[in-house]
Amino acid sequence: MFLLVWYYCTLTIRESILKVNGSRIKGWWRTHHFISTVCSGVLLIWPNSVTWHLFRPQFMIFNVYISVVQALQFWYQQGVLYRLKALGERHNMDITIEGFHSWMWRGLSSLLPFLYAGYLFQLFNAYKLYQLSFHKNTVWQVPVLSALFFVLFLGNSITTSLVIPQKLRERRRKREIEMFARVKSTESLTKQE
Repeated sequence: MFLLVWYYCTLTIRESILKVNGSRIKGWWRTHHFISTVCSGVLLIWPNSVTWHLFRPQFMIFNVYISVVQALQFWYQQGVLYRLKALGERHNMDITIEGFHSWMWRGLSSLLPFLYAGYLFQLFNAYKLYQLSFHKNTVWQVPVLSALFFVLFLGNSITTSLVIPQKLRERRRKREIEMFARVKSTESLTKQE
């Protein structure tokens, strides 16, 4: 469990550095890392109790699933950066992507179901912990973790759901600008003749 605390602390520090250096990361994702750090800390100090043993199998499956999703996200982002570097639009030291290209939807659209399944898993964790909070031998960590998992579910699903239409609008706007530029260049060529 301590590795989870360390992992989310380093992510929080990294995101803060990126934000200072001009990254346009959504505020929720930075907040998500702070909440996940607290969640990991509460999990770390959860005593070896009946409620822990009742929740542990589900939590271990959740950890494995989230690890798979993070690997899928890494491969997606690595592929996007590789293509952008090959096109000469990014440099070797770039670690984040500003803007969005139409071809990025292919990989992202296949990643989205896994993300939303992870969000539903967070909701299921919150529900299971909520039920365990009524157990006769419950400890304070159970309702706190239930609330934290519910907040993570809400924030993740709402933010992702708001970003998708925004990216679609950006994509449509970019197409319109490209089309307008083509029309203008055709008009200028016609005038020159």
